[in-house]
Amino acid sequence: MTLQTREAGSAIEQIRQTRIQKLADLADKGVNPYPYKFDKTASAKELQERYIDLPAGEETTDIYSVAGRVMAIRNTGMFIDLMDDTGKIQIFSHKENLPEEQLKILKLVDIGDIVGFTGTIRRTPRGELSVKSTDLKLLSKALLPLPEKHHGLTDVEIRYRQRYVDLIVNEDVRDTFRKRSLIIQKIREFLAKEGYLEVETPILQTMASGANARPFTTHHNALEMDLTLRIALELYLKRLIVGGISERVYEIGKCFRNEGIDTRHNPEFTMIELYQAYADYNDMMTLTENMVAYVAQEVLGTMKIKYGEHEIDLTPPWDRKTMLGSIKEATGVDFMEIYSAQQAIETARRLHVPVEDGMNWGQVVEAVFEEKIEPSLIQPCHIIDYPREISPLAKVHRNNDRLTERFETRVNGWEIANAFSELTDPIDQRMRFEAQAKAKAEGDEEAMDIDEDFINALEYGMPPTGGMGMGIDRLVMLLTDSPSIRDVIAFPTMRNKE
Repeated sequence: MTLQTREAGSAIEQIRQTRIQKLADLADKGVNPYPYKFDKTASAKELQERYIDLPAGEETTDIYSVAGRVMAIRNTGMFIDLMDDTGKIQIFSHKENLPEEQLKILKLVDIGDIVGFTGTIRRTPRGELSVKSTDLKLLSKALLPLPEKHHGLTDVEIRYRQRYVDLIVNEDVRDTFRKRSLIIQKIREFLAKEGYLEVETPILQTMASGANARPFTTHHNALEMDLTLRIALELYLKRLIVGGISERVYEIGKCFRNEGIDTRHNPEFTMIELYQAYADYNDMMTLTENMVAYVAQEVLGTMKIKYGEHEIDLTPPWDRKTMLGSIKEATGVDFMEIYSAQQAIETARRLHVPVEDGMNWGQVVEAVFEEKIEPSLIQPCHIIDYPREISPLAKVHRNNDRLTERFETRVNGWEIANAFSELTDPIDQRMRFEAQAKAKAEGDEEAMDIDEDFINALEYGMPPTGGMGMGIDRLVMLLTDSPSIRDVIAFPTMRNKE
């Protein structure tokens, strides 16, 4: 199926014109094809469950009204497969049961129309539970046809652009988005049990902060000021920890990064960030793995999931590896014995890792890790103790001032969570921001600006705090065995078509 076109003479336009003529025929019969309401008394699933023991060939006197989309028509309308949001049920319409005027309306019904039927419940001799229709009401006349049954909607780009059609014809897609909703519900449920308070923070901000990313910018006319869409939730949530609204806060919200698009990145995405006073990154590791395991068990009924060709065991506790230790184990190189950025660059190039001139020691270490280690991390693990240069919001490691108390959780070779023992020293924070601002002035578009108000908040005193951020979209990908982030975002960002 191609995009629904309006080109004169196209097959789709011919079908559309035929259906428009049916609208005129319905009007002649005094039928409104787009009424205001229908009193639906049962869903397909409810009837299937309620009459599961009804024998083949048996009929009841129980009357119900059902409604949904027509997915198949057989025997000129005598048998219709009707789909609602719970499943399918067969409609049996016969001239012995329907008045003549209703039969005329039935002849104007097409696949894709939304129709309400009222009738008794019977099970056919072949064992199919059916509504024996005694009345029908057209609820929405579809002017465009659904994809052909045997070809389906298989073009991936069209599926993303016309998600509404994708959802109509693909049960697995509906299942993925229902699971997404349940995953978010179970995250909230888990955090409520842990005593977390859900809050909301600004989407429009005066500067991009909380992550290394290029923002989207806009302009507020009344205030005559430029604003950015947030790239992270972090710094406003930390302000709330300073303010003492709760010792445990979290937000699930949209973030926006002006970056490339691939199977794991979309410019608009959903994150959860949470912060817990009097905790550190060790507590965040435990919380992260317990939360993911809880959600998997509640949504899927197991902590052992399948993604692609891999079986992944989410049962806590998860493995913990230092970033530099994992590099040394894989390559034999101990970057802790390397102090200059130039020597680190030369070492990385000997390992055939592409790095750029001017990168600092921490950036080189991260590049080597991503090239040599990350793809092999299939089972869940926390990669801990990141270089200070690439972690401007994390506390210096208590045992090594070249590192920070930061971890990223990796599953199936991806990062799904990023967490710190949060930096609470305002003087250290200013120095980190100044280093970021210098990098930005030298051309790093993803580096952060100096957030004076956040530093001001820290100067009022912030308790020791552990914080964690997780990409909801990637978690949904993992738990639904979805190969692309576009498969779990209902309406992903797409390039304009001419």
